Amino acid sequence: MLIDTHCHLFQEYYDDVDSIVKDMPGIMIVSGVDLKSNEEMLSLSKKYDNVYVTLGIHPEYASEITDVSLLTQYFDNEKVVGIGEIGLDYHYDKSNKEEQKKLFIEQIKIANKFNLPIVIHSRDASLDTLNILKEYLNTKAIMHCYSYSKEMAGEFLKLGIYFGIGGVLTFKNSEKLKQVLKELPLDRIVLETDSPYLTPEPFRGKQNIPNNVSLVAKKIAELKDITYEEVVKITEKNARYIFNIKK
Repeated sequence: MLIDTHCHLFQEYYDDVDSIVKDMPGIMIVSGVDLKSNEEMLSLSKKYDNVYVTLGIHPEYASEITDVSLLTQYFDNEKVVGIGEIGLDYHYDKSNKEEQKKLFIEQIKIANKFNLPIVIHSRDASLDTLNILKEYLNTKAIMHCYSYSKEMAGEFLKLGIYFGIGGVLTFKNSEKLKQVLKELPLDRIVLETDSPYLTPEPFRGKQNIPNNVSLVAKKIAELKDITYEEVVKITEKNARYIFNIKK
């Protein structure tokens, strides 16, 4: 079964979220990024058996949201399978690095307390991300939309971290990620789309949907010279293990 481990099915992005969900034959893990989207994605997960949710505060909101303890009120819901999307992003704004680190660490601590995996957003912040995880990580984790070098991937692998691989792998200018992918063991990879972003070829430029995760699986199979079925089987096993999904 295909599992899209990371997508944002917010109503502001799609005209008909229900049709998007119904078109996906596998499992979707929808991800919140702030208080509003966390509530919206939680509601969506309650509506559909094949939709699960991770809740978190994205680093983009580090200067706005300071009380992350609000997340804990949802953790008795069996559809909540992780904390994310959380992490560090220095691409556009480096002025609030300390606020971002504080928010990231607080959410990691919550994840450790409740034994929930984390889904990490890290952009232009590889060393800070690595150093924080070395100090605080005691639970399972995924590097969402991994974009760093294969050398850095080796450092994250040492920490037991998994890697979310999405549509970028299919892009013509993604040679660095292709080289990283070839070095990653398949048992450390999960599939993702990051919908509505990063639509894979041949649909690049259009709105992404969870069903496109099959195109990512096909590209992984091609690059690793294995069957599509093997990629689907092992990445499903990985995702079910990380997020403790039994159904």
